[in-house]
Amino acid sequence: MESGSVLIVLVLVTLPLAAVLFVSAFGLLDDLGRGGLSIEERPPVPVPHLHTAVGRMEREEDIRQLLQARHDRQAARGERPVDVESELRRLMELSEPHPPSADAALREEVRQLVIARNARRADRGEPPLDVDAEIDRQLRAAGA
Repeated sequence: MESGSVLIVLVLVTLPLAAVLFVSAFGLLDDLGRGGLSIEERPPVPVPHLHTAVGRMEREEDIRQLLQARHDRQAARGERPVDVESELRRLMELSEPHPPSADAALREEVRQLVIARNARRADRGEPPLDVDAEIDRQLRAAGA
């Protein structure tokens, strides 16, 4: 065989193969830049409210992980490590919302207002409010 005929056979064999690979590459180009490490626009994951049980559990777990990391670093440096559980209890107590301090007369006045509001809500066919929770909310909002 001549070198010219070898070249023609080679071109005739590789040309269809190259065309198939070229066409199939367009699907791969669409996926380029996507995957586990890429930045994609996703809706934000809703964060649980801190005053719910789930929010408190997640917060406690996050704080525990940070304290454990501090413990590990201090132990690796030869320092006295922090006691994770006692520090976690201390921090969680500091972060818990405390009931507002209000004198008994103010609290009773707000209670009467909430009871009157519940009576008006019942007349309109609306469900009544939780009296104690509403008192705490009103006092917290007033800064008392």
